[in-house]
Amino acid sequence: MFARLLVALDDDLLSHDYPRSPEESADATRVKDAMRLQCVPQIARHWFDAASFYRSSNPSLATAALDTMRRYVTWIDIALIANEAFVPLLFDLILAPSSTEQLRAAAGGCVLAIAQKRMDPRQKVALLRTLPINRVFSDPELVLKVPDLVTGYAAEALECYKKLGSAEIDGSSPLELLEEVLPSVFYVMQESEEVELGNVVDFLSDYVSTMKSPSQKQAMYLGRILQVIREQICYDPAYRSNLDIPDKIGREEEDQMAEHRKGLLMLFCSVCRVAPDVTQLFIQTLLISALSSSEASVEEVEATLTLFYRLGETVNEEAARTGSGSLHELVDMLLSSRFPCHSHRMVALIYLETVTRFMKFVQDNPQYVPHVLSVFLDERGIHHPNLNVSRRASYLFMRAVKLLKAKFVPYLDMILQGLQDIVAQFTSSDWSSKDLKCPGSEDGSQTFEAIGLLIGMEDVPLEKQSEYLAAFLNPLCEKLSGLLLDAKAQGLEESSAKVLTIQQVIMALHALSKGFNERLVKNSRPAIGIMFKQAISSFMLQTLDVVLEILISFPNIKMLRNKITSFIHRMVDILGASIFPCLPVALKQLLVESEPKDMVDFLVLVNQLIYKFGTSIEAILVEIFPAIASRLIVILPKDAFPSGPGCNTEEVRELQELQKTLYTFVHVMANHDLSSVFIAPNCMGYLDAMMQLLLLTACSHKDILLRKLCVQIFVKLIRDWCTNCNGDDKVPGFRSFVIEKFATNCCLYSVLDKTFEFRDANTVFLFGEIVLAQKVMYEKLGNDFIIHFVSQGLQAAHCPHEIAEQYYQKLQQANDAKALRSFYQLLIENLRQQQNGSLVFR
Repeated sequence: MFARLLVALDDDLLSHDYPRSPEESADATRVKDAMRLQCVPQIARHWFDAASFYRSSNPSLATAALDTMRRYVTWIDIALIANEAFVPLLFDLILAPSSTEQLRAAAGGCVLAIAQKRMDPRQKVALLRTLPINRVFSDPELVLKVPDLVTGYAAEALECYKKLGSAEIDGSSPLELLEEVLPSVFYVMQESEEVELGNVVDFLSDYVSTMKSPSQKQAMYLGRILQVIREQICYDPAYRSNLDIPDKIGREEEDQMAEHRKGLLMLFCSVCRVAPDVTQLFIQTLLISALSSSEASVEEVEATLTLFYRLGETVNEEAARTGSGSLHELVDMLLSSRFPCHSHRMVALIYLETVTRFMKFVQDNPQYVPHVLSVFLDERGIHHPNLNVSRRASYLFMRAVKLLKAKFVPYLDMILQGLQDIVAQFTSSDWSSKDLKCPGSEDGSQTFEAIGLLIGMEDVPLEKQSEYLAAFLNPLCEKLSGLLLDAKAQGLEESSAKVLTIQQVIMALHALSKGFNERLVKNSRPAIGIMFKQAISSFMLQTLDVVLEILISFPNIKMLRNKITSFIHRMVDILGASIFPCLPVALKQLLVESEPKDMVDFLVLVNQLIYKFGTSIEAILVEIFPAIASRLIVILPKDAFPSGPGCNTEEVRELQELQKTLYTFVHVMANHDLSSVFIAPNCMGYLDAMMQLLLLTACSHKDILLRKLCVQIFVKLIRDWCTNCNGDDKVPGFRSFVIEKFATNCCLYSVLDKTFEFRDANTVFLFGEIVLAQKVMYEKLGNDFIIHFVSQGLQAAHCPHEIAEQYYQKLQQANDAKALRSFYQLLIENLRQQQNGSLVFR
């Protein structure tokens, strides 16, 4: 009962482990002071008597007394506990074979509390030296029974060492205390399942951080740390098959190990930075052992390669290039390695990642290029039996090609021959099979990108370049044509796997094309351009129509449309204006049954064409604009989007994105001298609807930047279509629309609205565009604009006549836009105040 009373007092009042108010903290201090004066010595004597008397007859009572004492050590006089009576008792309880597990843990907790008592570091060193803890360290079995005491004591010794260094205090130094406990820490980390691994890792990280130039003894300890890390990051062999062909259990184990390794690998990197030579020698020893033994396990090799990979994170670029220290030997061993367990997925993946990590070494040591190519092209890489490994190897090979393609050119024949079977397999695979489905974007098409990058090198002779390209491009196009003919004959409902194969072939074509650019295919190598032009013409004119018909019939196959659109983007970059004959058919087909998301992708494509070709694409735009406008009129709402609860649906968000993309499209057209498209004979029918939509957005849309975009569109159209002040305009009715609708509604009434906030930066930019619009209207529309704006706008808003006159004068000052802007803002603010009943015109 007394133990329970002291525990309750600690929980409710004295302990700092719980949040306390200032009043509660003051109460706790007062109670502690009183207890120190009145009863703490008697309580300490009671703890000693209870532990001594009940240790054999009633160990649970002795345990309760010691657990209570541990709580109070932090604030009572340490001499009451750390003395010639108590310390021997506590260690006797720890060492005695007859002590129960709970009693031993309670005694160890008290010793740890003594060691953790806050005091001057010199006094702490003296205190730690009085504890006969070596008696614990000398018994490995005992060390495992009190792991928290071992690690906690080590942490205190380390803190003293950090503060005092190696200075001796009464014949003892903090470093000696630390070195006495380190072997036991390593043992606990290796053998104990009860110790909190994170705490030990934190301690070891702290210990490593104290080192600048490790001594021989410290280097030995670092070697022990590396060994412990390596053992800790090994997978359990029980999950070997689950990790090779990952199932739910394997994926869970992989995730758990990734989390488990975080702190350990950070510790490893710290050791690498402090003692690179020690680390490199350690990894070299592991590699030699793994390569020389046919019994090296998957788990051991995977752990070794993981550490090698992490070593690369700590090596600076210069060292990585030159192979300083033992790195040269390590990379040489790595590139020529063939581990007995290389067929396992985990080993193969980390091996490829490690090779890629040290690719810059190969860049400066080209004699290793054949080794790198062997790694990626043989069964260790792209030809690995595990599909996940093979596809990852394709991606990593593509990265290697980007870095080393100039050095790969002499081996181009060998590379392409080594990839022929992979290309054939890619186009003949059943992509509906679950076995071929891999997470992420690594689907094997990166092999084609690597091929394209290599073939597209200007160092490759023209004849060879054409030969290589035909060897890879023609089979893809033939495959696609065959699939489409088959789909026409059989229909796709019965053979939906063909749709996935079509998609993959298009992706392969897209990836292959990434090695080429317009300069190469038009200037340096026009023959390549002709070949691509023929391919794209054949692909677009003969197959695109059928592919898009498939999309119309099967609207759930959206990815196929996306792949085609992406491929056209790529071809625009490569072929330039050569693609023009293909565009009308392609663009019209992409518009068929297009939903909001599809229209966004389509408009982005058209924007790319405008940016690249400008007015050269006018005829094509005139041809397709009616289809664009008619589709958008159907899709987009005539009024503002609804707001409020339940209105922010996926459908509404898609429409909002489409609206933004539409205004960007119109803005791009207007600013690339293509406003004539809007007034072409076959497009005029959509002009009024488009103007009304632009006006509504310019006046009241919640997105200020979108409003600014629409005002800029109006400004450009006014400049293009309103040629003089005599009414002789390109577009009948546009002048009156601008004067009667745009000028008053957008340039006056929308600005008078209180939601038009001048303190907002974007709104200020919008206001600047509105003032510019007035200047442009005055320049192009003259008195027609100013008379209507003053009489039907300003005067209708009760603007005093003299203020309207001043506005007219400011408007006439062509070179002082800033003054007009400041005056117009003042005018608007005064009109707002008048509307509130407080006329303060100045």
